[in-house]
Amino acid sequence: MNHSALFQTQQINQLLLPNRLAVAPMTRVSASADGVVGERMRQYYQRFAQGEFGLIVSEGIYIDSASSQSYDFQSGLVNQAQQRGWQQVTQAVHQHGGKIFAQLQHAGALSQANRHRMHTVAPSALRPKGEQMAFYRGEGQYPLPRALDDGEIQQIIADFATAAERALHAGFDGIEIHGANGYLLDQFFTDYSNQRDDRWGGDIIGRLSLSLAVIDAVRQRIGRAAPLGIRLSQGKVNDFDHKWSEGEVGAKAVFQRLAASGIDFLHVTEHEAWQPAFDADGASLAALAHRHAPSLTLIANGGLHQPQRALQLTEQGADVIALGRGALANPDWPRRVRQGLALQEFDRALLGPIADIKESELRLA
Repeated sequence: MNHSALFQTQQINQLLLPNRLAVAPMTRVSASADGVVGERMRQYYQRFAQGEFGLIVSEGIYIDSASSQSYDFQSGLVNQAQQRGWQQVTQAVHQHGGKIFAQLQHAGALSQANRHRMHTVAPSALRPKGEQMAFYRGEGQYPLPRALDDGEIQQIIADFATAAERALHAGFDGIEIHGANGYLLDQFFTDYSNQRDDRWGGDIIGRLSLSLAVIDAVRQRIGRAAPLGIRLSQGKVNDFDHKWSEGEVGAKAVFQRLAASGIDFLHVTEHEAWQPAFDADGASLAALAHRHAPSLTLIANGGLHQPQRALQLTEQGADVIALGRGALANPDWPRRVRQGLALQEFDRALLGPIADIKESELRLA
């Protein structure tokens, strides 16, 4: 099979990537208790650059000293110590020819641990579905969150912008806003978790308003040259099979609005990215994004660790293929595929009993 399409260069804004292969953001809860990245995380990210991934998207990084932290031992970008820690990572990635984006995250109601606050916040005071994730040190139901007021929402918007600026100072090459997987921006975007009747609620575009406001604030703070994008999903860590109730009509409206928002790229993730997003004979979410937002660089993620699946998504319009499990099992996936070498199977023990970085992973470098 000819895999050359995966190894073409790809441009996002002014940033030139050496190939179309990326490492997807993955929560690894391996920072210090106060959110500082250390040597273990430096080695972990460095190995993906050594393995010839053109782009790495960081795990979700919390943005404030209030309610954004999701998990114990999650990394942040809210002070100089955290910034210096991430700077060691970005330098290591760059030394091996890679590029790295910072994924900025607010947990909202899905916070399982937060050293800054005891309570959780959300668009509406509704307990999230499901239970906390044990492999991120969670247990039992999610707490009942408190609904955010408008002043707090404005502060969160500003905190995203400040964290984005700090990320660039730490050497990141671009910014990904985490609008997926059930975290705060996705809680605002989701019909059943957002019961607001103000400017932050309503129809699907009204519920997208917070994400759009964050995009605008971040773009104003970091300028036009730095790559900026957002990650979207249907499924959530606490509601795996969720689908947008507005279907393809809603998806069209969302993708068209995002294309006009000032972002450079759109990162969509599904369990199996090639599958129809809504109707059994319909298009995938990636194909819909490409159809309705063709000006944006499209990153696709979800079950694409086999090269033929990755190629299938490029045929559906994806410009960059992001791997999660495939990258964990094969930190040198691009090199292996390019050289025709066998790929290793994913070992679920890497994510258990806690999904932190294991010594065995570092020895793969």
